[in-house]
Amino acid sequence: MASQPSSTEEQYATGRALILAAVAALGGFLFGFDTAVINGTVTAVRAQFEMGSGLTGFVVSSALLGCVAGAYLAGRLADRIGRTRVMVIAAALFFVSAAGSGLAFGPADLIGWRVLGGLGVGAASVIAPAYIAEISPASIRGRLGSLQQLAIVTGIFVALLSDAWLAAIAGGAAEQLWWGMEAWRWMFIAEVIPAAVYGVMALTIPESPRFLVARGDLERARAVLGEVLKTGIDDRIAEIVRTVKRDARSSFRDLLNPGGRGLLPIVWIGVALSVFQQFVGINVIFYYSSTLWQSVGFTESDALTQTVITSVTNIVVTLVAIALIDKIGRRRLLTIGSVGMFLTLGTLAYIFATAPLVQGDEGLEPALGDTQGVIALVAANLFVVFFGISWGPAVWVLLGEMFNNKIRGTALGLAAAAQWLANFAISTSFPAMADVGLGFAYGFYTLFAFLSLVFVLKFVPETKGRQLEDM
Repeated sequence: MASQPSSTEEQYATGRALILAAVAALGGFLFGFDTAVINGTVTAVRAQFEMGSGLTGFVVSSALLGCVAGAYLAGRLADRIGRTRVMVIAAALFFVSAAGSGLAFGPADLIGWRVLGGLGVGAASVIAPAYIAEISPASIRGRLGSLQQLAIVTGIFVALLSDAWLAAIAGGAAEQLWWGMEAWRWMFIAEVIPAAVYGVMALTIPESPRFLVARGDLERARAVLGEVLKTGIDDRIAEIVRTVKRDARSSFRDLLNPGGRGLLPIVWIGVALSVFQQFVGINVIFYYSSTLWQSVGFTESDALTQTVITSVTNIVVTLVAIALIDKIGRRRLLTIGSVGMFLTLGTLAYIFATAPLVQGDEGLEPALGDTQGVIALVAANLFVVFFGISWGPAVWVLLGEMFNNKIRGTALGLAAAAQWLANFAISTSFPAMADVGLGFAYGFYTLFAFLSLVFVLKFVPETKGRQLEDM
């Protein structure tokens, strides 16, 4: 199906471009599944392995250490062996990690398996946006790039749904299910299915035209572009050749200012976008929400149900973001999201800080009344709404397109590594911050939502509609 562009726009095959982007975005599905599946297992794993708050936080966030390494190495590896081969490697890591986590004997080996899976998550987080940006026509690049975030939130939803289903049929995450293994183990093992699908599908898509040009294979590059473009193929090839000749394979030195004094401003912007995306606490919702809602009075079943509802909300608003991002631009979406996150996180901070404390299994915990509980649930879901239409998809789109061809792989790897480090810091610290008080934890996230607004207004450029070769 061909689009109907204006005379100044390139003509493109929407259906083929969508298929290629969707297959690449399967890495995002695994990314979301792998990072969220831990949600339904936390309470059961903590009890079975007799872990305290600190060790629990580390087990939950340990995968993120692998994500840092996977993200940093993936861009450079993709420049050597190709984007699609790195996708296959990531799929294999997901598969092995899922099986190992489900068969874990204790915290130590569970951490090891989670770190291995994190390598795959980190690689997928870099390869998918880079491949999608390089294969997409400029006029729909934002929408196709947003498929990465749609895949992530869909993976989160499927992971949480499967967690709730397995817990329901077993009678609880800690109860035995099949072959004498507890339900929480099957929650991890379930990931082997999408991991296998991702690996197989990655073998069916062509290599990135920019990688092919860099390897001197202009005919294959032209053929790949011919799958998504109807006009201007030779012009695009010429532009890619020009930039490839000018931009030799990048190294970390290319990210530095002349003279080696600090990172280039655009690299700092990418790193800061990644850090702000995590420091508003979005993954606390997806890693700990079932435990969080149980701690303020909900049953395990109700808490898991609320978590699934939140993930559905995230999918819906990501679809809204896909519809808007090429119309109103990345910068305006980020601005809207920051304002909304500041207001909703501030509401959560106030509710938790002012709720009466009662004695719970883990010490004093806030007890929300009926009205407070409703307000907290609404605020939490509205927070997900504002994040999902803005900082969720827009950051991944910007990271895939804001860097020039010379530094894209290395800069995206560094920014993604920073994102995973920030995610690790937030995820590991949440149990300890919650021990101080949920009002304190959410007050911290509220502060960074406000700072993210200031940052966007002052520093973030608009990239809507620009060719990658013009960045």
